Amino acid sequence: MLKSGLKWMFLIIGTIIGAGYASGRELWQFFGQDSNLAILLFALMFTSCCYTIMSISYKKQSGHYLPVLRAIVGKHLTGIYDWMIIIYLFTTTVVMLAGSGATWQAFHFSYRFGVLVIAIPLILLFIWDVKGIVIVNSFVLPLLITGLLFVLILFISDQDLSLFGHVMETSNWLSAFPFTALNILPLVAVLGAIGNQMKHKGEVWIASIGSGVLIGAISYLYNNSLIQISEEIILYEIPLFAILKHYPYEMMLFMSAMLWIAIFTTAASGTLGLVTRFREYVRQPLWILSMGMIAIMLPFTSFGFSTLIQYLYPLYGLLNLYVLVALLVHPLISRFKIR
Repeated sequence: MLKSGLKWMFLIIGTIIGAGYASGRELWQFFGQDSNLAILLFALMFTSCCYTIMSISYKKQSGHYLPVLRAIVGKHLTGIYDWMIIIYLFTTTVVMLAGSGATWQAFHFSYRFGVLVIAIPLILLFIWDVKGIVIVNSFVLPLLITGLLFVLILFISDQDLSLFGHVMETSNWLSAFPFTALNILPLVAVLGAIGNQMKHKGEVWIASIGSGVLIGAISYLYNNSLIQISEEIILYEIPLFAILKHYPYEMMLFMSAMLWIAIFTTAASGTLGLVTRFREYVRQPLWILSMGMIAIMLPFTSFGFSTLIQYLYPLYGLLNLYVLVALLVHPLISRFKIR
């Protein structure tokens, strides 16, 4: 049970920690100054939402997200949000493919080469069906989390920063809601696809609480580090590099590799949500479905990484607020119905 719970925990974190989060850009866009209460609220809401989604998925033993989505938003809105999830997963996976192109371009490789470097392993990953992505996440996510925490703690220690110096600055608390909402829709898609693989309810508790505590702690450390260099962030498209400039070039190479891993795991989660959704209509192995899906995505990567993030992420954060509210009140409604 513990092993399976940790496996789902890494799947959750791999879905959330994409290029935008790992680079610091997403955190700085929503949080920044006066956001300690916002990060605490985000961690609590995130834990609650993960628990609700996984509980529904486990109860229904679902193999894709549609039964879970119907339970959350109701049958009348399911069609609308089904299309929203499809478009969301499609566009965010395009963002990750473009992010890989931008990452490799920074090291003087061609943009198209960078896109292909992630596209080919994505297709190969699904030869092992859903187990492929779960196994990969179990190996690479601990490395990514350890690397990110190491850099943040080292920076805080070297700069002699106070972890609780801004703890009473809470005026930006409302930002917790769009930030949580932004990250909820892909979780519905991904966790809805694994319900038939969960064996014990304890896995739900381990995965939801573990991921909430971990992502909350990383967000707090990361945001407080970025606050200390807020004047320098405007000079960097990737805020993490403003921290890494204090360290040897090898450290930047290592964290660039970690950023690419974050891009890959998020792209894999998005592709998982899409291919499991259409598997019952196109009865083909997942790797063939993923190959077709990625082939459709490739032309859209020409729009560029930063442009896609700038317009899409805030829009999805607002549109997903209803799903967030529905998830937060779902346990109360379910208890009321039982009584």
